[in-house]
Amino acid sequence: MNQDLLVIQLPMSFSGETRMLNLSVILDAEEGATLVDAGLPGQEQAILQALRENEIEPAQLKRIILTHHDIDHVGSLAALKELTGAEVLAHEDEAPYIEGAKRAQKTPPPERLEQMPEFKALLESKRACHVDRPLHDGDVLHVAGGIEVVATPGHTVGHTALYLQRTKALIAGDSLTSSDGELNGPMLAATPDMTRAMQSVRKLSGLDIDVIVAYHGGIVHRDVREQLKRIAEQPSSRASPAANHFQST
Repeated sequence: MNQDLLVIQLPMSFSGETRMLNLSVILDAEEGATLVDAGLPGQEQAILQALRENEIEPAQLKRIILTHHDIDHVGSLAALKELTGAEVLAHEDEAPYIEGAKRAQKTPPPERLEQMPEFKALLESKRACHVDRPLHDGDVLHVAGGIEVVATPGHTVGHTALYLQRTKALIAGDSLTSSDGELNGPMLAATPDMTRAMQSVRKLSGLDIDVIVAYHGGIVHRDVREQLKRIAEQPSSRASPAANHFQST
């Protein structure tokens, strides 16, 4: 995509429907590669293959940053850490969920989960993983010209976006969604606190952004500031409905 950032796509198949997950890779010749989010359980080899296709060997992956703890973001984390030795970073409020100390925020009640065998099996295959470095709002990682940590709670309590200062790129995680280059708000059905989520969108609209990568929907580079301002001005009820996103982690 540019000298600092590339996006790799992984298929997410659930309930007979396939959508693409958009994982970001931040590039730095001296500091190594940084993967943002880790797909579903069992996708570690697909992720490593995608990295190799972009001339990134497993040993060059130095860190994995999690935007939040939903299963489609942390599913292959533990396996990737074992295979690469990468450092794991996440917001301090997300760490207990990633590490398994707290029950995932959006897990359905047991009786509901029994009615979702495919999803139950997916949840049971997820492995906890230690967070090596807790992150905080406003932290700047000295990688690729500066990666600013932007706390964007709402979708989860510690959801985090990443702003690449040099290239003015925002890795939005699930704080925003997109479709065919059109920016949309957070997924209404998968965001427990839409009031906070829209506050987070308004916070993001204050950044100087040229490109946005939404985990669900992909790259937005046309009229980015105008599109983000439009979303920020919408009420919570106008957020993206985006059916079939995972309702738990």
